[in-house]
Amino acid sequence: MLLGGAIGFEREMANKPAGLRTHMLVAGSAALITSLGYLLIPEPGAGAASVQVDPIRVIEAVVAGIAFLGAGTIIRQHDAASVEGLTTAASLLMVGAVGIGVALNQFLLAVGATVLVLLTLRVLSRVERRYIK
Repeated sequence: MLLGGAIGFEREMANKPAGLRTHMLVAGSAALITSLGYLLIPEPGAGAASVQVDPIRVIEAVVAGIAFLGAGTIIRQHDAASVEGLTTAASLLMVGAVGIGVALNQFLLAVGATVLVLLTLRVLSRVERRYIK
């Protein structure tokens, strides 16, 4: 949730529709749901050979839920051909992936992804404002 909060804080400072709390909750729920999915996997020799568990389906469900939230942040302007909220929707998907990474004990990967997202949001925003009109 802290890693998601770092990205959410940047979105909050940029006055975007999904900010600190939303990003924290998405990252936390992704981590929790993924962790709970792995608890369903029977331990070898536990006598539960007939139980079929596919951890990829849990991750797919997390991504589908985040996609639903992300769609709610996207706004199309009726008077113009502009669309807003795509970057925030993408950041929600990214914090979900960070949460999944944390749940899978891939802490270095999750922290690295968080740093890259923050650099992308902050630095490239400045580059866009300066060079792309």
